[in-house]
Amino acid sequence: MKLLALIKKEFHRFFHDPRLIVTMLLPGIVIFLLYTIMGEAIHAEPQKYDYKVYVQGEAPSVTSMIEMAVEESGNTVEWLPLEDMDAAKKQVEEGEATAILTFTENFEELPENSAVSVVYDPMDEAGSGFYALSTALLEQIGMRFSILSEPLVSEEGLGREIMQQILPFIIVCFVFSACMSITLESVAGEKERGTLSTILVTSAKRSHIALGKIVPLACISMLGALSSFLGVVLSMPKLMGLSVGMLGGYGFGTYVLLFLLILSFVPLIVALISTISTAARSVKEASAYTSVLMIFVMVISLVTAFVPVIGDWAVAIPVLNAVVFMQELLAGAVPVWQSLVSVGANLLYTAALVFVMTKMLSSEKIMFGK
Repeated sequence: MKLLALIKKEFHRFFHDPRLIVTMLLPGIVIFLLYTIMGEAIHAEPQKYDYKVYVQGEAPSVTSMIEMAVEESGNTVEWLPLEDMDAAKKQVEEGEATAILTFTENFEELPENSAVSVVYDPMDEAGSGFYALSTALLEQIGMRFSILSEPLVSEEGLGREIMQQILPFIIVCFVFSACMSITLESVAGEKERGTLSTILVTSAKRSHIALGKIVPLACISMLGALSSFLGVVLSMPKLMGLSVGMLGGYGFGTYVLLFLLILSFVPLIVALISTISTAARSVKEASAYTSVLMIFVMVISLVTAFVPVIGDWAVAIPVLNAVVFMQELLAGAVPVWQSLVSVGANLLYTAALVFVMTKMLSSEKIMFGK
């Protein structure tokens, strides 16, 4: 009977505590959202392209077969005569043209002594798609000729691609871990030890107490995140076998906007963790809630890896706005107004969380369990 009573007690404690129920259900909800986003992105309707390809040399039967394959895939191709190789390569690099096909002389008459060269930009979706389709078709023809590829990838371009894909997610992880490591102990720890209650009985305003927690914690977290960020940025080129000089490929304005996005993101995370810690009864409970929150934040920061095109509506979504426009900045674009609006939105969300935390500090039920 004592065993049944103990079992009943534990079930009663769990099902009558909404916090524990939310902690138990949230990971499944987050996983469902992540897998749904991934599935929709993977099985989405393939994008259609209008290929513009420069051609040098005569091989009408091959180009007609490529054209048929392109049209069967739902795309179109326009053949352009090649007059200036350097100018054509520049257009391919700038995305104005898709690729360059070069056939050796007497290609169809002497295939065993012939070759076809494909110049393309592997970082361009249209270029890489045309290259995969055309080379696969050429290999299936059965003619004995050589297929040469010339990807137009500079060291700076490769560095930007790596930075664009990896850095925003790493920044989010480092910022969150830096905020989490000091915020939990400062808010939930003081609440658990009773020192926060001592502060509350003084004449200090609740808003001042909330700001007195969030502002210094954000500054300290910023230093930790900045240290980790610089360590990754400076070591990544060596890790990838590239030169550190590629980091200078961005303008001053890009670094300013990146800094502003990170600067707006740190206090938002600190305010969010502080609010959760204020609602929690202990450091352990706050850590459990924050772990679920970290999964959710990581999911949001990974969305851009599976959804290639996200509209300007992302400026209104906290965390996502910083990641999206950090990626655009690292890709070489300069979305000034989107970045500035994202910074403003994050600061507004931070102010709203400060207001919520102020109200929670004024609640005896939350602070003292009464």
